[in-house]
Amino acid sequence: MEYALISLGGVIFILLLIIICRTIAFKPKAQGTPCESDKDFDKERCVDTLRSLVMFKTVSSRDKSLEDESQFEGLINALPSLYPRVFEVCEFKRMPERGLLFLWHGSEPNNDTGATVLMSHYDVVDVNEDAWEKPPFDGIIEDGVLWGRGTLDTKATLNASLFAVDTLIGRGFTPKSDVYLAFSGNEEINGLGAPSIVDYFVQNNIKIGLVLDEGGAVCEKIFPGVKRPCGMIGIAEKGMIDLEYKIKTNGGHASSPKPRSSIGYLSEACGRVEKHPMKMKISDPVAKMFDTLVRNSNFLYRMIFANLWAFGWVVDLLGKKTGGELNALVRTTIAFTQMKGSSAPNVIPPEASLVSNIRINPCDNVERVYNHIKKTIANDDIALTKLTFSEPSRISRVDCPEYETVAGAVASTWPEAIVSPYLMVQCSDSRHYGRVSDRVYRFSAMDMTSEERRSIHGNNEKIRIESIHKSCEFYLNLIKKL
Repeated sequence: MEYALISLGGVIFILLLIIICRTIAFKPKAQGTPCESDKDFDKERCVDTLRSLVMFKTVSSRDKSLEDESQFEGLINALPSLYPRVFEVCEFKRMPERGLLFLWHGSEPNNDTGATVLMSHYDVVDVNEDAWEKPPFDGIIEDGVLWGRGTLDTKATLNASLFAVDTLIGRGFTPKSDVYLAFSGNEEINGLGAPSIVDYFVQNNIKIGLVLDEGGAVCEKIFPGVKRPCGMIGIAEKGMIDLEYKIKTNGGHASSPKPRSSIGYLSEACGRVEKHPMKMKISDPVAKMFDTLVRNSNFLYRMIFANLWAFGWVVDLLGKKTGGELNALVRTTIAFTQMKGSSAPNVIPPEASLVSNIRINPCDNVERVYNHIKKTIANDDIALTKLTFSEPSRISRVDCPEYETVAGAVASTWPEAIVSPYLMVQCSDSRHYGRVSDRVYRFSAMDMTSEERRSIHGNNEKIRIESIHKSCEFYLNLIKKL
């Protein structure tokens, strides 16, 4: 017995020693030395051009009667006056479904790297104007801030990419590879603008290398214990399902109800799904993010994430209990968002439905998630229908010059930031480009406060003037390396 206790104590001692040694060795990785940033551009003009874009009410909607096509056309017709050199030098095509495509010919267009695609979208989500402190489409500038829907999502990057190209053309600069500027006018409704551009590349056998779209940004307090700002470059994004749960019963008058109602059955299904989340799975993009950021955290977090073989259950438990961004990174999430029943308070509905919005971990897929939910609710009377769905995106490489080009431009523009890959939990047009490239990156060239991030798709969206300057600075730094 005594020998067994000594042996157990020895095993525990060895395990603790391994944990401590791995934690001590889990130090920050050396990052490349930033290059000198390009700050010599017309800062007043880059603000004015963005302000002009924001004043067009390019709200996209699945209900076409709610769209004002004249606003979309107005923005497109304004581009030649806002970015005249782009239209003098670049080829311009109107693509189907509000797609816009510019081609800036490079000096070595047939090199092995392929063409670069700089993406953005010029449609925006709707607003509740009464809830805004300033009108969302007046382009008001006050106290160093430009107010307006789309300032952050994502007319800022549309403006910055066009402005940077316009500026560099004025300097006589020509990139080595061809550069495409690819913009869609229906990203917010998962429209076909971006897919039509990808179709064009495929049909014309155009080799695509680096692709850059909206996504991460430079943010503070992005991970516990990390004090420096972090420049987050998305290398993949989660898939999505809008799943409907529908059940039919006889209904009836509420004065004489049956023991169970359609709402009751759906509520039970909802509760079952929420009590049985999908398993934690750390995908490659998240593993790379942890490996970069956690090295810069405090000892406790370094100990946990350097030894997930021993402490993975802690991360799993935290995700289950608190939800939020950490949970979204490590598992497929299921959020119930809509419910329909009777139109009258005294009528039991003959038909009721729920909808959940599901974001799929790259380690899962649509079929696996669907089967998990069907098994979990365990009620064949509830019909499950996938209203919309898409698989997780292709995971992009980080061991290549294209990633280093983007990371280098981030580091040059924000030299204080830790640059890291990560998994984007939202959807973007960039997922369509997995058909033509394994070097698709998602970075919104801005440094955002937590308040600014919350305003995206919300009220009082606005951007600091210094952030507009930084966006243009980033694209100048990036394009000069192409």
